[in-house]
Amino acid sequence: MRYRLEPGTPVVVKVGSSSLAAVGGGLDSEAIGRVVQQVANLWSAGYPTALVSSGAVAAGIPVLGTTPTDLAGFQVAAAVGQSRLMERYIAHFERSGLIAGQVLLTKDVLANRQQYLTARETLSRMLELGVVPVVNENDSVGVEELRFGDNDRLAAVVSHLAGAGMLVVLTDTPGLFSGDPRFDDEARLITAVRHNDEILDEVIRGAPGPLGSGGAATKVAAARIAAWSGIPTVIADSREPDVGLQAVSGAGVGTWIDPQESSLPARKLWIAFGQPSEGTIEVDDGAVTALVSGGKSLLAVGVKSLAGDFAEGAAVEVKDARGSLIGKGLVRVSAQKLAEVVGRHSSEVGGEVIHRDDLVILVDSSGG
Repeated sequence: MRYRLEPGTPVVVKVGSSSLAAVGGGLDSEAIGRVVQQVANLWSAGYPTALVSSGAVAAGIPVLGTTPTDLAGFQVAAAVGQSRLMERYIAHFERSGLIAGQVLLTKDVLANRQQYLTARETLSRMLELGVVPVVNENDSVGVEELRFGDNDRLAAVVSHLAGAGMLVVLTDTPGLFSGDPRFDDEARLITAVRHNDEILDEVIRGAPGPLGSGGAATKVAAARIAAWSGIPTVIADSREPDVGLQAVSGAGVGTWIDPQESSLPARKLWIAFGQPSEGTIEVDDGAVTALVSGGKSLLAVGVKSLAGDFAEGAAVEVKDARGSLIGKGLVRVSAQKLAEVVGRHSSEVGGEVIHRDDLVILVDSSGG
């Protein structure tokens, strides 16, 4: 599974708050220095690297002198801490001879196709100019429904935007385990696995584990998002020297998650991961077969039910009768109109509910 990444290929490194936090609160300057050194080593080896970093809230709490308990409180902590986090990064990167630039993203920015393309161009230009993008979610203004929810998923989206050849998720453990090693003596490190392997589902069911605030589930979710654009993910210990270089060299470090053999086109990546879902359409088994194996458009006759008050052109999730996610697409009819024609012939709808060009199938055709 593992392979060496060719020099010149962009890399995205993600680090979470648990790997940056100091004992007693705030940020650990030495931990930040270690992360910066990982990124700097990748640049020196010829890999243009973006850094997705948590830590703004952790940096803001000691300054405020209180721990927030609601969304507004976390937003204030993020507003206070974000500049302090960047100050640390800028200082450390300058000592390594690199320029760092801040990039703040939210779902609503990437939901707009033009803004999505602009973000992609900005990241690409930064890497071309030798500037290290330091990316974080814009927690100080993001409302709950428009937040990524964790920087693991954000890192996977940034991997798409940057055209990365690998996503390296730095944690405070050696990688993913088959169980929680704190309580399970038989838990073993998962060294390499396919993105759709059932063992990852078992890891998710056992989450949260000792993998920071995001837990194992968000790491797996991020790896699976990256997998759809053909990007492998390595989950490894942030404290291990040169773990980033080991990952791109194909060395047996951490947990390697193998991606899809073929990646989605750029527009379908945007539909799948740049657009927030505004509703759900449940389809029957015949429609599942037509969509997954036949590459067909979704017709009203295959729709069983729907949820959400979505408008024409909105992104919605398509699920089977058991609630499993089949895909995601842009609807050509509103929820109100679709509710009137569920299960009826497409001629009564005026065409497809979701055209195949606007539909992303998120399961393998084999069903895996």
